Amino acid sequence: MNPDLKLLQPYPFEKLNQLKAAVTPNPELEHIALSIGEPKHPAPDLVQQALVNNIGRIENYPTTKGMPELNQAMADWATQRFDLNALTTEQVLPVNGTREAIFAFTQTVVDRSQARPLVVSPNPFYQIYEGAAYLAGAQPHFLPCLEEHGFIPDFSSVAEDVWRDCQLLFLCSPGNPTGAVLSLQQLQQLIELADKFDFIVASDECYSEIYIDGQAAPIGLLEACARLGRDDYRRCVVFHSLSKRSNLPGLRSGFIAGDADILKAFLLYRTYHGCAMPLQTQLASIAAWGDEHHVQENRSQYTQKFRAVLEILQPVMDVKQSDASFYLWAKTPIDDETFAQRLFAEQHVTVLPGSYLSRTIDGVNPGANRVRMALVASVDECVEAAQRIRQFISTL
Repeated sequence: MNPDLKLLQPYPFEKLNQLKAAVTPNPELEHIALSIGEPKHPAPDLVQQALVNNIGRIENYPTTKGMPELNQAMADWATQRFDLNALTTEQVLPVNGTREAIFAFTQTVVDRSQARPLVVSPNPFYQIYEGAAYLAGAQPHFLPCLEEHGFIPDFSSVAEDVWRDCQLLFLCSPGNPTGAVLSLQQLQQLIELADKFDFIVASDECYSEIYIDGQAAPIGLLEACARLGRDDYRRCVVFHSLSKRSNLPGLRSGFIAGDADILKAFLLYRTYHGCAMPLQTQLASIAAWGDEHHVQENRSQYTQKFRAVLEILQPVMDVKQSDASFYLWAKTPIDDETFAQRLFAEQHVTVLPGSYLSRTIDGVNPGANRVRMALVASVDECVEAAQRIRQFISTL
């Protein structure tokens, strides 16, 4: 058995289930879950129809590289969305959702034979960054995302020896759970650091299409490369997914794009890993990437929910509009675990304690006394949940 498995910590939702199991929720209230980032908006009709129309393709083996039509659809979408000068089909590769891809990518690029291989990531973070690092033989190194820095790591304070040993830097922009978005200047500074110290920058951008109507769309890592005139995207890759953009978490469809040399090695790994996307999923994905109408409608619903929920909560709670994503990263008047447990017991609303998404480094847990609220339910349910949270806070 791989001895590194013992380094893995329980997933946040395992901890949450244990926390909730210790109490009995109010039976007079229907449960509202704001804990899991699983979109509840309907899946687009054109995607469902594409699956039905192509269900017969289950008779055929798919290739790991994907259909040329899918690679072109992904390249076309990214080129238009991020105003790229060029993105060839050799610079994109389909993946079965970003979680699978991020894990596998880490196994591909980490060189465990080095003295101190580091995988650097934000803190709080999507837990797959940590698990992938350990199982690749690397050590995670966490950078706190604090309010005084806009919930973005203070990259200027990172010691040079960390950058020297860094093999892979994970970014998450828009961030999970904070919703913070990296600026063009920050991204370009990180590209310069990657050139200087020879590490890979991997940007998890699966929330890039969820932002407030009328605001500028979040910038991406490849866009920052393009503005530097770097169309080879050297040392840079991004991950995108249809889960959040198109309300298709069960389709398990996304892509990785960027440095063609890195993707060539990743394709080799994936060929042995055996993770080709089914053909009917590829054809449904082409339909999704080619349509923006459902994405705009999706964004409008999230905009409506943010405005309604914040109007209810801001008078009683320290919570601000996030830059993007569908999360609120709210301060709690009592410790986050107690807040989440009592809220579940008294109001039958589930939120995720922020400390479950973070690690305590040098005595500081950046998620302590915060909770993540995922506004994924319907508008009416989100409003009802906000009213219950406000009622709960009034009893504290």
